[in-house]
Order: sequence, then structure tokens, then C-alpha cells
Amino acid sequence: MGRGKKDTLTKLELQIMQAIWRLGTGNVSAVQESLKQRLAYTTVQTMLNILEKKGKLKRTLVGRSYEYSATVSEAAASGHAVRDLVDRMFGGSSEELVMSLIKSKQIDAKQIARLSKMLDKKGGEG
Repeated sequence: MGRGKKDTLTKLELQIMQAIWRLGTGNVSAVQESLKQRLAYTTVQTMLNILEKKGKLKRTLVGRSYEYSATVSEAAASGHAVRDLVDRMFGGSSEELVMSLIKSKQIDAKQIARLSKMLDKKGGEG
């Protein structure tokens, strides 16, 4: 499946997905209870249905209610979000993203050195 709007999660969709990732699987009530933000049952139900239509969740009828589970991993969703950010804000350049983090003091030289060491270690494992 190509990238696009379907891959990008809204803030509320992301909160619902995070609840599902924590739970593994759950019905509307379980998802509603696990959310940090209090939302109406019908809102949670609507969001779960939207995410199911987008292909992010699958649902299975258990008894008289649906159980929802993720069809996409948290890592995959995170990757889509980062690619979307880089494409939209930095013209597809990850270097521009890193420069923006440095300029806005979101990351400093010590952190970059630490990340570089981590990457060197990972490179030696393969």
C-alpha cells in the first residue's frame, strides 16, 4: 500500500491506537477505560470503526461485542509519521530535520555523539 492520508493518524486516532497497542486487544469499553483523556463511549466506538475502515485495526465478534486489535505495529505507525513529517516539513530531507532539531535546541552535540556511538554498535552487529 502506498503512503498517503490513509497512513497518517490524527492525534485522536493515535491515542486510540496507543490504547490498543497497550491492551493488545480490547472492546470499546476497555479502550475507553485505558485512555488518559476521557471520551464518550460513542466517540471511542466511532474512532475504532474509522481505524478499522482505514485498515489499522481488525475486529472480531466475541459474544455480543467486537474485540479490536492492531493490524499495524507501533514501530510501523511511527515510521509513517516520521516520513510524513520529513516529506511535508523538510522536503523529504532527513538532514534538514536533524538541522532543525539542532537549531531549535531539541538535540545537542552530546546527544548526537551518543546516538553516533549507538549506530556504530548496531552497525557492528549485522
